[in-house]
Amino acid sequence: MKKILLAGLIATGLTTTPAFAALQCGNDSSGFARWVDEFKRVAPANGISPSVVEKAFAGVSYNRETIRADRGQKSFKLSFDEFMRKRGGAAIISRGKSMKSGNASLFASIERRYGVPAGPLLAIWGMETGFGGFMGNQHTLSAVATLAYDCRRSAYFTEQLYAALQLVARGDLSTSAKGAAHGEIGQTQFLPLNVVRYGADGDGDGHIDMVRSRADALASTANFLRGHGWRAGAGYQPGEPNFGAIQGWNAASVYQRAIAYIGAEIDGR
Repeated sequence: MKKILLAGLIATGLTTTPAFAALQCGNDSSGFARWVDEFKRVAPANGISPSVVEKAFAGVSYNRETIRADRGQKSFKLSFDEFMRKRGGAAIISRGKSMKSGNASLFASIERRYGVPAGPLLAIWGMETGFGGFMGNQHTLSAVATLAYDCRRSAYFTEQLYAALQLVARGDLSTSAKGAAHGEIGQTQFLPLNVVRYGADGDGDGHIDMVRSRADALASTANFLRGHGWRAGAGYQPGEPNFGAIQGWNAASVYQRAIAYIGAEIDGR
């Protein structure tokens, strides 16, 4: 799961004073409908128009697949070699080299703008979605709303839900959008608040489309890394300056090491 700083709410215009109203959370589906009604009542006071709230929640339901996924994240407990085999590290490296060559001008443009070379971006892109091959099949707003209601990390995902509603309001997230089980969006699997904070219009069309635009997804990923301290030209292996930015991407140490290793193999470092 990607790290989100509470301070990001200030940067995005979401209020932290007071914190979002603490609604009655639950650990099963029985109270979800009541929670939704209450959330819809308080959301306009936190800057989301009633019309956007109604539009966004029209297709929302309690997502049991999301809860199962949230309780069963086991791959991050694997050894590095096991993780690489499970994630298809060798195939990601091979295809990543080809993708780097075939999109050379895009990666050069991103590196000029953000200072991030192709390798780590391709490592993330490949591990997250197989270079856009599978971005998830769970209804995004249902997933985020379910986790906002669920007691385990209710406050964290309430932030994500408000961010998702911002994206709906500005036309950057469809109410029917599908993604990963925790509400991650698009080719590099951004949580909604990360799209609000770091989303970049890489193709210049005036929107941030993390699903259909690889330029937007990759530019946004580079912007995320820069926002987490990436320094142009510095190394990104464990112990080097930019490894800290990679740590900002995912809290699991085995995932961090995989990004660094795959990226270096693709970049020829």
